Amino acid sequence: MEIIQKQNKAKISQAAAATAADKLRKAIHLRGHASFCLATGNSQLDFIAALASDQSIQWSRTIMFHLDEYIGFTETHPASFRRYLRERFVDIVHPGTVHYIRGEESNPQSECNRLANLIHNHPLDLACIGIGENGHLAFNDPPADFITEDPYILVTLDKACRNQQFSEGWFPRIEEVPKQAISMSIRQILKSRSIVCTVPGKRKAKAVQNCLQGKISPQFPASILKTHNYCQTYIDEESASLLDNPENPA
Repeated sequence: MEIIQKQNKAKISQAAAATAADKLRKAIHLRGHASFCLATGNSQLDFIAALASDQSIQWSRTIMFHLDEYIGFTETHPASFRRYLRERFVDIVHPGTVHYIRGEESNPQSECNRLANLIHNHPLDLACIGIGENGHLAFNDPPADFITEDPYILVTLDKACRNQQFSEGWFPRIEEVPKQAISMSIRQILKSRSIVCTVPGKRKAKAVQNCLQGKISPQFPASILKTHNYCQTYIDEESASLLDNPENPA
């Protein structure tokens, strides 16, 4: 894993988007198409805006996958990640194909199976991800499952994760934050040919410290990124503030 530190959120978002765009262009050149996934949440807003503004990518030759979605949510729910992606990215760049997670499906396991078949046929060239305040990747909260090979799994959200969703303003009350979701698994994220991880802000400082300088452990899910040879993690001065040696964090 390579660590790139910039001054602030805007700079790391622009740098991460430039790297992601380069990975997508190269995949399209080599294979005729590029398969990728995008994280959501407040920390990814600048990154997504920067990536969506890149007109050098043949978006019609891309296949986009969805990282996670709350069980029971339709796309019209204000906190739906499908709605987030559609409004901020999909309706702007128009990827060739978009495979959303259907959170409202009556049988969530069947939905996991459907997505597994799709992603099996289109291995990820790029995973654009973030790190949660509790160190999670997608909705793989601690202790995360580092073993399962299932591409999509049913997960239960821990208190810290639900508090983050509430504090970011996605829900009016903590009681309204769902307790279950469908998430891309840790092993599936790691199967991406390249990973671009964007982690700005003071609220992510503890997670950055635990995951980048601590031991690799399911208690710190994003620590597993240190095993990926083509992962670039972008941090700013705030998210790096608790690192012992910010110039050489790993």
